[in-house]
Amino acid sequence: MISGMGGSALPGNVLRIFINSTYKGSTEKRLQVFQNRFYSLPVEAYNNCLNIISSYSGNTEEPIASFQECLDNNLPCIGISNGGKVKEMCLANNIAHIPYPYENFQPRMATGYSVLAMFKLLINSGLIKFDVKQLEEVSERLKEMTSELEEQGKDLAKKLVGKTPIIYAGTRFKSIAHIWKIKINENAKTPAFHNYFPELNHNEMVGFTNPQAKFFFVMLLDREDHPQNIKRFTVMKELMEKKGMESEIVETRGDNVFEKVFSTLCLGDWTSYYLALEYGIDPTPVDMVEEFKALIK
Repeated sequence: MISGMGGSALPGNVLRIFINSTYKGSTEKRLQVFQNRFYSLPVEAYNNCLNIISSYSGNTEEPIASFQECLDNNLPCIGISNGGKVKEMCLANNIAHIPYPYENFQPRMATGYSVLAMFKLLINSGLIKFDVKQLEEVSERLKEMTSELEEQGKDLAKKLVGKTPIIYAGTRFKSIAHIWKIKINENAKTPAFHNYFPELNHNEMVGFTNPQAKFFFVMLLDREDHPQNIKRFTVMKELMEKKGMESEIVETRGDNVFEKVFSTLCLGDWTSYYLALEYGIDPTPVDMVEEFKALIK
């Protein structure tokens, strides 16, 4: 159970993809990953569950409330933060605490650190089996891709200017579409939405019969998806373009699920970053979030 909000909750989405990939072709019972984005814990947290309290600042009120519930009920838990109240609570209660290696950057940019910290935690605990040396190779290949992904993101950002981005993916990578949406919201400070195939073809698609804004569809395609689902990307693109809306199919890159996930996330980062610059906006601060937090105190 990962209790966190915003960028501190994103690792759960990615972690679930990685864990599922380690069970591919296995009949072994899968390790379940739940996410808690509220003040109180869901019932699953009480059923033989490791509770991970994730807050980049260490002061986010929802996971802190969940942390206190863990302590009150003697539930197994661990904290991940850059200090703050979460670290204080861990130290005061003799609970393991995982710190971030860097300070002074936005939580949404710490996704890689927190995902792999949680992944290694599960490996060390014997909950999943995986050779982490593979991740070092992935890291090197991603470094080689970075410049090309930056240029691709810059080009895509220019196409998105003045339009509302709609990010689609297949079921397996629906969480990646969600993260793209969040990065565009927080970096470019503009609305964006996400969904996934095939579900969107049974409901959301109909809403574009009478579109009320300029939309641009970015469809994140994995060539290892179900053949019928792959077909949906092309057909959807054709239908939306008939309605006068633009779209682009972006294929995931990489030889394994880790490369595909992180290269696609990297592309989303560059796209949202350059979209912010196109709008003349500083992508770093989230002033509206800070203002809202102050108002609800």
